[in-house]
Amino acid sequence: MECTLGQIVSQRKLSKSLLKHGNTAGKSSITVIAEELSGNDDYVELAFNARKLDDKITQDPSRCCASAPRCCRPRPFIMGSFVSSKEQALFRAKQKPLLPFGLEGEWSQDFFSKSDPFLEIFRMNDDATQQLVHRTEVVMNNLSPAWKSFKVSVNSLCSGDPDRRLKVGPTSEELRTQAPGLQEAAEAGSKLWLQCIVWDWDSNGKHDFIGEFTSTFKEMKGAMEGKQVQWECINPKYKAKKKNYKNSGIVILNQCKIHKMHSFLDYIMGGCQIQFTVAIDFTASNGDPRNSCSLHYIHPYQPNEYLKALVAVGEICQDYDSDKMFPAFGFGARIPPEYTVSHDFAINFNEDNPECAGIQGVVEAYQSCLPKLQLYGPTNIAPIIQKVAKSASEETNTKEASQYFILLILTDGVITDMADTREAIVHASHLPMSVIIVGVGNADFSDMQMLDGDDGILRSPKGEPVLRDIVQFVPFRNFKHASPAALAKSVLAEVPNQVVDYYNGKGIKPKCSSEMYESSRTLAP
Repeated sequence: MECTLGQIVSQRKLSKSLLKHGNTAGKSSITVIAEELSGNDDYVELAFNARKLDDKITQDPSRCCASAPRCCRPRPFIMGSFVSSKEQALFRAKQKPLLPFGLEGEWSQDFFSKSDPFLEIFRMNDDATQQLVHRTEVVMNNLSPAWKSFKVSVNSLCSGDPDRRLKVGPTSEELRTQAPGLQEAAEAGSKLWLQCIVWDWDSNGKHDFIGEFTSTFKEMKGAMEGKQVQWECINPKYKAKKKNYKNSGIVILNQCKIHKMHSFLDYIMGGCQIQFTVAIDFTASNGDPRNSCSLHYIHPYQPNEYLKALVAVGEICQDYDSDKMFPAFGFGARIPPEYTVSHDFAINFNEDNPECAGIQGVVEAYQSCLPKLQLYGPTNIAPIIQKVAKSASEETNTKEASQYFILLILTDGVITDMADTREAIVHASHLPMSVIIVGVGNADFSDMQMLDGDDGILRSPKGEPVLRDIVQFVPFRNFKHASPAALAKSVLAEVPNQVVDYYNGKGIKPKCSSEMYESSRTLAP
């Protein structure tokens, strides 16, 4: 059997009869089932807060003088206290000041102020190295901070392994200097940890270590559906020194929300059809089709540039359309019977049904219509964009990922209705639609690059920007001596992302999700 990859993935399950020397080999058949093997592109939204990240004396509170005023008694020591540079100058490490009420002890360096905590999450890699996943903002002067929610990809968080441990804690260098015992633990086999660390911010960059905890993404998912997950924030140094030490505060995960990021193949395998439409330039600048110098000249053995571009792109797109019926239009010509100029006529001259059977049907309709046309002008493409956009607009009413429209425009020169075209493209950027423009011939296409949006955001004449980039412009002359596959690859390179961007932006999931294969998918690190 012979088939293309596009045929397989677009049908998910493809069965064909086996052939031998071009003939059917009895009743034998073969079935190919498509399954996407890819990394996990989902992302997760997390919202942390903490409580009692307070300062305290490191001494056992029971030694506090009972007669001391309540306001002067040392508060329970909570891991995560931070020290300002001014306070460091006043209270040196291990200094034992005599307090007015007769308490002797190692007084917290943050006695006169609250901490300025922030949180870091590290992924522990397979080689025992640590990789920073996210750092929250600093919440100033707050013992019970609530950090802003943030989003990270599941792949960066745990490489798609929900059991990979996360660690909220210091970097390797900081471990060696501030928590050597913790560094030993990290080196002892924490390669699957997610490490979460709480720091007290200091303006000089020498932040003070409050505490840490380890977790996994699987554990964090316990905070879904309105639930909470909490961890004790532990400082190993204080835990080793103090018998009555419990923790340096509590870190709470209030929200864990997973946002599914579907891929192009998720939508195709879910039943989304690519509706491919072609529009061909029949303006007089192409030259008389009867002249061998014309871009529309039909050579008996050699296809012209229009046909080369049409076949190269169309043969790829047709595999993603189950009925293989393609609308084909022309613009810039006088058409029979009245020979009035039209910029969106069906090249099969059937306005009620402009579809052609397969790419070969488009080729035949193109060759058949040429002798009947009078090439004219101008080069206006806004009408054909608006025509396809109308069909795409009707598709939005379904609220499903059923059909995505690709318009291939083949033209030999710079368009003359640039303002209207910009307006049409901005409107189409809100629809399930992409526009591919292939410049045929040797004209100066520099002005066409503006429509591509690669050099800046395309705007309508009124200043409205495109919602998303939907245009790809390619000069055919850059691929004149290349294979058809090279042209198709360049022209269609951005389409998968454009499809995904549209449906994800609208919150539309694949009609039939490939999640049925989830248990067997390989999640690449």
